[in-house]
Amino acid sequence: MLYSNKGLALKVDLRVPLVSSCLIFLPIFALLVILFPLPSQAERLSSQMVKMRDGIHLSTDIYFTGQLNKPRPTILIRTVYNKNNTFSWNPVWQQLVDQDYAVVIQDIRGRYESEGNYNIGRGRREDGIDTLDWITKQPWSNGKVGLSGCSYLGEAQVVLEATNHPALVVGQPQSAASGYYRPGRAWQSFSGGAFELGQTAGWFASNGSKVFHGPNLTGEERSQWFNSRQSKKFDMLPEFDFKQYLKNLMTLPTINILERSGAYPSDYKKWISANPDDNYFQTMDLVKSNDSVSVPNLFFDTWYDYGARETLMMAEQFRKYGKTELAKAHQYVVIGPGTHCNFPTQDEELSAGQRPLKNTTQSFEKIQIDWFNYWLKGENNSAIKRPFLTYYVLGENRWRSAEQWPLPNTNYQKWYLSKISKANSRLGGGQLSRSKPSAAVLSDSFIYDPANPIPSLGGHTCCTGSDKEAGAYDQSTIELRNDVLVYTSAALKQGIEVTGLIKAHLFVSSSAKDTDFTVKLVDVYPDGKAYNVQEGVLRMRYRDSLESPTLMKPDKVYEIEVDLNATSNYFSKGHQIRVEISSSNFPRIERNLNTGESNHLGTYFIEAKNTVWLSDEKASYIELPVIIRD
Repeated sequence: MLYSNKGLALKVDLRVPLVSSCLIFLPIFALLVILFPLPSQAERLSSQMVKMRDGIHLSTDIYFTGQLNKPRPTILIRTVYNKNNTFSWNPVWQQLVDQDYAVVIQDIRGRYESEGNYNIGRGRREDGIDTLDWITKQPWSNGKVGLSGCSYLGEAQVVLEATNHPALVVGQPQSAASGYYRPGRAWQSFSGGAFELGQTAGWFASNGSKVFHGPNLTGEERSQWFNSRQSKKFDMLPEFDFKQYLKNLMTLPTINILERSGAYPSDYKKWISANPDDNYFQTMDLVKSNDSVSVPNLFFDTWYDYGARETLMMAEQFRKYGKTELAKAHQYVVIGPGTHCNFPTQDEELSAGQRPLKNTTQSFEKIQIDWFNYWLKGENNSAIKRPFLTYYVLGENRWRSAEQWPLPNTNYQKWYLSKISKANSRLGGGQLSRSKPSAAVLSDSFIYDPANPIPSLGGHTCCTGSDKEAGAYDQSTIELRNDVLVYTSAALKQGIEVTGLIKAHLFVSSSAKDTDFTVKLVDVYPDGKAYNVQEGVLRMRYRDSLESPTLMKPDKVYEIEVDLNATSNYFSKGHQIRVEISSSNFPRIERNLNTGESNHLGTYFIEAKNTVWLSDEKASYIELPVIIRD
């Protein structure tokens, strides 16, 4: 018999008779349990039907240990992804239950076991308030509630925080940017006016169904059924052939791509057919610029997720306009190097594409536990002894900190696009330098063919269902294409830290009435590998307004700005800074068909000759936030 805990092992001679062996072992075992207690298993009160103000019931689970009626702090998690599979997602939740918290997980309205109709981003504040009111009336609640969860679960947190319910004490939102409304970026489903097809359609295909199989029962009867044996073999979510959907991505029109793939009804058509800043999105139940909160927050995000910039915007807003001085003083952000909801505790667990990284981890589990214990139990620990921002510098493989965002020691540098010969592909003569081109007329052109778009390879996305949906990957093969303009700096004589907001300022023209311009910032290593750092796109019809599109005049030159959002990257000595410009990034971005018609309805396309101007009066450049250190 062997008992092991934290490297301590006790071996018992099995040749001793069984009874004697047990008598010898039991006192030792008892001592070990006292010194090294085994983790307890959470008990679960399943499928409690919590009544909302309109009579709809939301199915809710309570995880706990010990006496159920003992008052304790609560962690609330509201999910769209099936509460029955959620508790194991974050090992911290089991640890909190072991420390005498109640962890409450709820299916939101219209999802899985909960009643009602599912409409994304609608009515969540009211349901959240009603749920909090219910929690505070339960015998296992001491009236103090914290919020936890990643992605949609993080989004649900910040939306609920905006209600300023008196029971809320603290939040810990992870990858929660989809809960913040930034014009043209609602739910991160548009970038520069272009529809984020890969992640948005991918999410609706796998998680957007409005149809769930279930019993025609309500309230307590529904609760009893979901607690019965017969329900355990019952599959509520209809089956869907996701592989067929991936095969259909290249087909047109995009508005009914899910229907053609056999998906069940969802809100997908409303999303793809609306303008990027349509009233449909403006009226969603998201955190708006005029919202303030009264609770401290510790945000987690990553540089290869879709919303690090929005997370920082949200934290700064809460910090500046918090309802209480406590809330203003205690908003914190940790941004790591990974992808969506990827907060590893060991370096080898990191999944951020192919780029070699080191020193990637933080004590993410301990940070969370200390955070909740400080605010919900009054534990004296180091939870708030931290800077406003803790961030990982890609390439430097180093964690740094700052007390404000953007960083105060930022020098915004213009790096100009120029050439000694055509910049088509990385084999061409495109150059990137601090010197402004002096030629009177200079330009580069390429043919964008929607039938042969530039393939997406990594980047800042999630939920696409592809093998290489996010992160850093070597772009050098893509850079061999003639429809990619490539501008590369000389090898750097000293390293440069780029941390902050990135923008490309371009002069462009096209033979089409509408087209896209994509921009990618790349770190080129001495061995030739070219890793994507950040990327952006602008759909030309939305160059002036995200609500009111305006078509182009063919061959007219337009001055545009392409938003590449935010990053932190150290371009090391001997590396090169590279900028790629093209007109597609598919399937991440819906292809522009170049016709000027409604893109989501289009069934045909035309080629476009697209041009970037580099001359003295039409100098195109990328603006990099270079950090100056003493």
